[in-house]
Amino acid sequence: MTLVHNVAAAARFSSDKLAKVTLHASGSMLLGLNCLESGQSQPVHAHAGADKFYYVCSGRARFVVGAETVEAGAGEVVVCPAGEPHGIEQALERTTLLVGIAPWKEESK
Repeated sequence: MTLVHNVAAAARFSSDKLAKVTLHASGSMLLGLNCLESGQSQPVHAHAGADKFYYVCSGRARFVVGAETVEAGAGEVVVCPAGEPHGIEQALERTTLLVGIAPWKEESK
C-alpha cells in the first residue's frame, strides 16, 4: 500500500471526458482524483449510505449538491452528504479534485 501520494504527479487528463485516478480503495474508503479539462462535467448521482467530498487541488468548478449549485476553487472543499444527489456541473478551467467517499463498498458507486 502506498502511504504518500503526490497529487500533481498522479493527475491525468483526457480531452474526451473527466479522468478518474484511484489513489486508495479499501473496504471502508475510496480516495481518488477527478481531473477535468475546462468545460467537462460529471453527471449528478448519489451514493446511498456514503458521504463524499471534493477537495479542489487546482482550478475552479461549479458543483451541484442537492438543490444547490456552488462554485469552489483551489483550497476549498465541497461536502456531499450520504444519499444527496451531487455532481460537477462544469469545470471552469482545468481542475484537479481530490475525492473521498466513505464508507466505500463497490456497490456505493
